[in-house]
Amino acid sequence: MTSQQQTPPQPALDEASIIAEALSTAGSERFEDESFREPLRVLLDSLEREAKLNATGRYSMRTRIVEQLVNRSRLERQLREHPEILDEELGDPVVIVGLARTGTTMLHRLLACDPDANSVAWWENRNPAPFPGDQWGKDDPRIPEAHRQVKAILEAVPELAAIHPWDPEGPDEEILLLEHSFYSTTPPSLANVPSYDQWVKKQDQTPGYRYLVVMLKFLQWQKRRAGHVGKRWVLKTPHHLGFMEYLFAAFPGARVIQTHRDPAQTIPSVASMYFSLWRLASDHVDPLLLGKFCKSHYRGALERCMRYRETNGDERFIDVDFRAVLRDPLKEVRRIYDWLGFELGPATEAEMRYWIEENRRDKRAAHEYTLEQFGYSEEDIRSEFAEYLRRYVEA
Repeated sequence: MTSQQQTPPQPALDEASIIAEALSTAGSERFEDESFREPLRVLLDSLEREAKLNATGRYSMRTRIVEQLVNRSRLERQLREHPEILDEELGDPVVIVGLARTGTTMLHRLLACDPDANSVAWWENRNPAPFPGDQWGKDDPRIPEAHRQVKAILEAVPELAAIHPWDPEGPDEEILLLEHSFYSTTPPSLANVPSYDQWVKKQDQTPGYRYLVVMLKFLQWQKRRAGHVGKRWVLKTPHHLGFMEYLFAAFPGARVIQTHRDPAQTIPSVASMYFSLWRLASDHVDPLLLGKFCKSHYRGALERCMRYRETNGDERFIDVDFRAVLRDPLKEVRRIYDWLGFELGPATEAEMRYWIEENRRDKRAAHEYTLEQFGYSEEDIRSEFAEYLRRYVEA
C-alpha cells in the first residue's frame, strides 16, 4: 500500500494527549482542581470500547472534551485573578424539570423574558470563560462563535431543527455547564456509552453540582460586569429529575416547576433525537438498543424524582401539564408566578406574548418518527410508566 492509500490516523481518545492539548491551548501547566479525572477516564474508556465511533465521532468527542477542559483551565485562571467571583450570591433559583419534549424549553424561554431573570445562554454554555484577551459584553466574540457552531450542527444533522428550537443567544440547559465536571447525562445522548452511563448514575453527584454552582457564579459575575444581572436564576434541564437531592443540596431554596406529558408522546420523540445524534458519531447505531436505553433512562429518572417527592414532600414543587401550556401558555405562567410570589408586569407579559408569536411550533418543520422503529408501542410505554401517569397525567 502506498503512502497515498494509507488510512489517516484516527483522532486519539487517550487521557494524556487530551490533557496535554487542553493545557497547551489554555496556556496552563496544570489543573488546580482535578476532580474531573476519574469520570473523564471512565468516559474515554466507554467511548473507546463501546461507542463504535466513526472518524467524525472520534473527532467531535475529542474536540468537545478538549474544549471543556480548556474552559476549566480558563475558569481557574479567572478565579486566581478575581477571587471575588466566589463571593457572588446566587439566591434561590427557579428550576424547570420534566421529561424532554414536555414544554420545558417553552416555559424556560418565557420565564427568561423577565428582566429580573438570569439564564444561561447557549453561547455561555459552550464557552463560559471569555476568550483570552477579550472583553465581554455587547460585542463578545463568543456570540458569533456560537452562531457558527449552531450553523455547523444543523448542517450536519438538519433534522435537529425540527426537534428542538436552536438559538445561539437564547436560554439553554445548564447541563452543558455541568458537563464540564464530567458528571452529567449528556454523553449518553451523543453516543452509546453504557458503562459510563451506569457508572456516573451510581456516583455521588456532589462534585458535579458543586462545580455547577461555581460556573453559575462565574457567569453571574460576568453579567454583573456587563451591566445586566437579574434578581434570580431560571434554570432548566431534565437531568435534575434523577438527582433532586443534589440539586437541593446545592440550592436549598430552589423552587421546582415540573412539567408533565404522556410518556408515549415524549419517549419516542427523545429516542428520535438521540438517534440523529448517535448516527452522527457512529455508523453502527441499533435503534432498538437506543429505544431501550431512552425508555429505561427516563423511567429511572422519573422514579427517583417521585421517590424524592414522596420522602421530602411537594412544597417546593409546582406541577404543570403540557396540554395546559399549549392551550394557554400565559395562563400557566401567571399561575407559576402566583405560586412563586412574583409580579408579572405588563411589559414582561408583552415580551412573553411576542416570544410566543415568534416561536410558534408551526414555523418549524414537523418532527417525523415512528414508535415502531425504536421497538415501542403506546401500550408498552404506558404500562412501564403507569405509576407516573396515574399521579401526574391522568389525575
